[in-house]
This record gives sequence, structure tokens and C-alpha cells, in this order.
Amino acid sequence: MPLYEHVYLARQDLSAQQVEELTTQYKGVIESFGGSVAKVEYWGVKSLTYRINKNRKAHFTLLNLDAPAAAVAEVERQQRINEDVLRTLTVKVDELEAGPSAMMRKSDRDRDERGDRGDRRPGDRDRDRGDRGDR
Repeated sequence: MPLYEHVYLARQDLSAQQVEELTTQYKGVIESFGGSVAKVEYWGVKSLTYRINKNRKAHFTLLNLDAPAAAVAEVERQQRINEDVLRTLTVKVDELEAGPSAMMRKSDRDRDERGDRGDRRPGDRDRDRGDRGDR
């Protein structure tokens, strides 16, 4: 069966529980057509580049699918009907990523680079003023 990466954006005013219910509904559709969902990643609520249906943020979810084309078409059809889903993108791939996706690696890397900020004392913020001088 062909392999797909499918990302959908859900409205920002949905709870994480409701987005999870949408995901399980779409997993059920895929499995009813004889396919399988290899991986589900919830990327969280992220800002959109531009407004979509008066929404500035959306819940992002990635599904890695091993399913026939008819199953993917049915999921896309149901998502077009559902008003809670703002956008979808399905890409056919040669092989599915085994580890975390690029978005998940990025968030882990950002968290590691920031480090722990607990070692700063309250007076340390005033000492480094860069090229502003002694104002």
C-alpha cells in the first residue's frame, strides 16, 4: 500500500481532547479501509502565517498513513465537510520517518538551547547593557 504523511489543522477554540477525538475518528476511517496509522503526532496550538476563516492559531496534527488511496480520499472528504478542520495536506512519500518529525525535533532542540535560566541572580540583568553604555 502507498505511504502518506497527512497534516490537518483544527480550529483554535477546540480543546486538545476534541482534537484527539477527531484523530481517532480519522484513524477509524483508515482502518475500516484496510489501512493503518503508523504514527500520530500532535504538534500543539501554533500561530498561522495568515488568518484562515477568522482564526489566527490552529491545532496541528500529523498522521503517518499506510493506506489505500480510497481511504485517504475518504478522510480528506470528511475533513472538507467538518467545519472544525481548517486545512489539510496529504503528501505521498517513499518511506515513513521512524523517529520524531522535523517539527518535534525542532521543539526539542529549542528547549535544549534555552537551557535552565534559574542560575541568574536578580542583579545580573542590569550589568550587561551591550553597547548602550551606562544609562
